[in-house]
Amino acid sequence: MTTPPERAYGAATRLLHADRLGGVEHGAIHKPLHLSAAFNYPTARELVEVFQGNQAGHVYARQGNPTVNALEAKVTLLEDAKGTATFATGMAAISAVFLALLRAGDHLVCTRFLFGNTNSLAQTLQALGVGVTFVDATAAENVRAAITPATRMVFVETIANPVTQVADLDGIGQVCKDAGLLYVVDGTLTTPLLVRGRDIGAGLVVHSLSKSIGGHGNALGGAVVDTGLFDWSTYANILPPYRKGPADKWGLLQIKKKGLRDMGGTLRAEDAHRIAVGAETLQLRLRRVCDNALALARWLEAQPAIARVYYPGLASHPQHERATRLFKGDFGLLLGFELRDGIDTLAFLDALQLVIVSSHLADNRTLAIPVAQTIYYEMGPQRRAEMGIADGLIRLSVGIEDIADLIDDFSRALEAVAR
Repeated sequence: MTTPPERAYGAATRLLHADRLGGVEHGAIHKPLHLSAAFNYPTARELVEVFQGNQAGHVYARQGNPTVNALEAKVTLLEDAKGTATFATGMAAISAVFLALLRAGDHLVCTRFLFGNTNSLAQTLQALGVGVTFVDATAAENVRAAITPATRMVFVETIANPVTQVADLDGIGQVCKDAGLLYVVDGTLTTPLLVRGRDIGAGLVVHSLSKSIGGHGNALGGAVVDTGLFDWSTYANILPPYRKGPADKWGLLQIKKKGLRDMGGTLRAEDAHRIAVGAETLQLRLRRVCDNALALARWLEAQPAIARVYYPGLASHPQHERATRLFKGDFGLLLGFELRDGIDTLAFLDALQLVIVSSHLADNRTLAIPVAQTIYYEMGPQRRAEMGIADGLIRLSVGIEDIADLIDDFSRALEAVAR
């Protein structure tokens, strides 16, 4: 039977059948686990051709293997992109972008509302001689004003963690296009199903695959996706060994060589397999999560014990109209809220019975954490204030539970601390 062209199917169908339609050993439906650390070829010449990048293949598992490549194909499909490199974690992916593409003396423009670990990495870049300017990325003009002759890259997140500011994503994309800058977007909290990097002008997109794309809290991984929009022939920091063949491959090649071969941020085959299987249900899970998060945010906003709720789906959110336009009417899994003065944040969290107090995001289960005292503690009070993080802020990663059960759990906890 002739198989119809893959592009004839919808996105969810293509994702489900990507392994099978790509050809899998022994007729399996999923790409199997390849656990070998080394690979051999019939002739030495073939090995040389693979080493030199003239022929597709694998030379050592630190730089990838067939199981990992199958996941990369799925992420590329999700982003409708040029190609993908996967890494051991999301932070390994971001580190590979920065360390492979920036040099001492370069300048990076970065969103001020930056995830805590990425903020720490930016400080490392500064120590290595890279200038970093933090700006309010909710306005593209702030990015434009920060650009200098040394600027090489702009880095933003689609939705900020934990106060949910929504960057002026397409506006910044236009600024970067006008200035000829590499635009890098962390799309972890939206996934390609809410907004794709190419639709906002990004040259590279990074994802923590540990979050929504994997979805089950059982594997770590990260990805760098090349959308195909950036002209790598104009990028001064591409090293001579990687300036061969079509220029549209140079950037991802250098990221792979530096991030995987040199720095060793390799994704394990076992984790790649788990993430690839989890990705098959991304569309179903994300639909449920977005519905739950919006319902819970609306309920929390109506409670007298809640001082403020941060969620882009609420009309009260400063970037609500932008989020509605960019994210196709869905608003993601992340919300934050603050309790009224006098209510003990930690006591409230202890009163929750269903919701799990945890630092992770995008599990199938709803997770909560006190932000200032944990994941943003090292940042210090001044930097937290600049990001809008109050001492009593609680971050929620909403799961797929029945919404009535979630609301009942929050209701009981609020009643307990109010007493």
